[in-house]
Order: sequence, then structure tokens, then C-alpha cells
Amino acid sequence: MTPFHQSPRDADFIQSPWAAYDRARAGGPLVFWHDYGHACSADHATVSALLRDRRFGREAPAGLLPPPPEHLAPFYAVEDHSMLEREPPVHTRLRGLVTRAFVSRRVAGMAAEIAALSARLIDGFSGAETDLLPHWAERIPVIVIARLLGVPEEMAGQLLAWSHDMVAIYQARRDRAVEEAAARAAAEFSAYLRAHVEARRRQPREDLITHLIAAEENGDRLSTDELIATCILLLNAGHEATVHALGNGVKAVLESGRPAERFFANAAATEATVEEILRFDPPLHMFTRYALEPVEIAGHRFAPGEVVGLLLGAANHDPAFRRDPGRFDPGLGGAGHLSFGAGLHFCVGAPLARLEMQVALPDLFRRLPGLRLARPPRYADAFHFRRLERLEITA
Repeated sequence: MTPFHQSPRDADFIQSPWAAYDRARAGGPLVFWHDYGHACSADHATVSALLRDRRFGREAPAGLLPPPPEHLAPFYAVEDHSMLEREPPVHTRLRGLVTRAFVSRRVAGMAAEIAALSARLIDGFSGAETDLLPHWAERIPVIVIARLLGVPEEMAGQLLAWSHDMVAIYQARRDRAVEEAAARAAAEFSAYLRAHVEARRRQPREDLITHLIAAEENGDRLSTDELIATCILLLNAGHEATVHALGNGVKAVLESGRPAERFFANAAATEATVEEILRFDPPLHMFTRYALEPVEIAGHRFAPGEVVGLLLGAANHDPAFRRDPGRFDPGLGGAGHLSFGAGLHFCVGAPLARLEMQVALPDLFRRLPGLRLARPPRYADAFHFRRLERLEITA
């Protein structure tokens, strides 16, 4: 494999990783990213194929990884029951039960709620400038998932804090302090949800937690630990990604130099714009897989337990997939992007994320037709995520 050297915390890379991705892609289907110590792929065809290759998975073969350190035990107590980290047959069972409860008319019918929530938040803006991230982009997904789960909306701030602390463990800036915060958040979040689940067992309601409790397939149900891990996954994975997609999307539209109303002229234009946002500036840039068996890819023989990093952002900018990939243009088509993954672990919350973007983004630009950037946004030191530090606007 061609060696690839690039610090994920380099200031220039954080702001614009595309040239580095081009360099990685030029090294072939697989390169060895020295800063991570494992193989990575940056081209669309290989990333897409590996996402679907059942010889690779999220769960390392038994016995090949050391147990997690004691200070991370509360974090992995959640992770070990998450369907995102499991492979068949456990993943098949968990996803079937979750899909039965999650993909429902309740999700599909939330468009009016999302629009009303966006309007309420926009009406609450004050002052000449507003940072859209905490006042709009963060609030919509967390309140929506809180309502779906049946968690009190006033818990949104605490849910955000737990979510931020837990997902920070996946970022390149991870250190002992980040790990301890993630473990503490996992323990507190789990305890809160455990009490909430028990309350729903005693007094069912029309919410997602109640439906998850009742979900059954072939006589099997989610255990309490699995149910808690699922609720945390739905909040952390769905909320974090949607926040960044909304923020990155507003930035892309405003920096395009074209009137925003053209991007949201009708339902078809809005759908195309959302898919192009997800392709052009995706919220998640790396998703890792373990080799589940000896397998040869592009001349490299993977041993069981060996890691490969799938660079979703790089794949979306592969010129072989999309001509002129650095240009934000919904007219060129964003279909086929890999921002939600693919295959067995395709994002279960993708329909909700798309709905939130398709409703909230047009609402923002319709209500604030004079919307513009107050100052150039900068991306945070948060790889594998791609998120803005602030998104200060004036209307």
C-alpha cells in the first residue's frame, strides 16, 4: 500500500481536506494512513464496495481486541448493546425490531411539527447577529428526537451535553479527559433512560420508547440494555449528523453566490439541494470496518481484526463519481453519495434526517430572505466529524 501522511488535526486540513483526499486517492484504492496506523480508502467505488462487503464489519472477531480500559467501562456498556457495533445475527435481530418501531407514520408525519419548530426558533432570534448552530441547527434535531422518544422537551439541553461528550470519543482530538467525559455521560444518560423506560413499562404512551418496548419479532424483544443503547444511538448518531448537515448546508448555499430561493423553488429542487449538501459537505468523514476473515483487497491481504477506514467525504468528492466535485451544484446530481453509509449499516435514521433538512432549510431561507454570513465560518477540530465552530448570520 502507498503510505499516506496527513495529520487529521492540521489546521489547513481541518478547513479543507479535499486536496489531501485527492492525494490519498492518487495512491490507489487503498493507502496506509500513518497517522491512524491502518489502511484507508478514498475512492468512491472502493468505499462503496467495502461498505457492502460482508467480509468486513463493525464488530471485531472475538478475542482479537483487548478489553477496554476500566475508566471506559460505562461507555462500552452502552456500545456493546448498540446495533451500530454489532454484526449478524445480533444486528439483524436488533435492526428488525428497531425498524419495526422507528419507521412509522409518526416519523413520516412530522413535517408540520418540524416547520412549526423551525418557525418558533427563528422568531426567537434577537440582535443584529445570530449564531445559527445553538439557536437553530442544534435545537431542531434534539427536540424532534426528544419528542419521538417521549422525553420531556426541557431535557434537550442535557441530552445535547451527553451527546456531545459521548461522540467526542470518535474525534481525532481524543485524550484521557475526553474519554472520562464520554464515560461519565454514558453512565448518566443510561441511568436517566433506564428510569424513563421503567416508567413507560408501567404507563405506556404513544412514543418511540413505548413502541420499542412493544416491538417484537418471532417472540423476541429488546432487552432493557439494548433499548437504552438504541435510544442513545438514535439521539447521538442522528442528532449530531443532522446538526452538522444543517450548518454545513446553510454555509454551502450562502457561499454559492446564487439566490437561495432557486435551491428551494419546489419539492424537487429542495430534495436535490439536500442530497447535494450531503454529498458536498458531509457531516461524517470516516467510518471504520474490521476484517472478519482473511480477505485480499487491491493487492493487500487483510488479517482478521485488521481495520480499514472508509473516507466517506473523500468518496463523495471522487471525480470518477461526480464531475467537478468541488462545485456545489444540485443540478449535477448528488444521488449515490455515501454520507449515510451503505449496506448492512446504512443509517436507520436517514429518512428522518432528510425530512428535517427538507423542511427546515427552506423554512429558514423563506423566513429570512436577506440571510447572509456575518463573517466567514470556520470548521472545528473534530475529525472524523466535519462541523462548524460557529455559523454567525445576519438577516
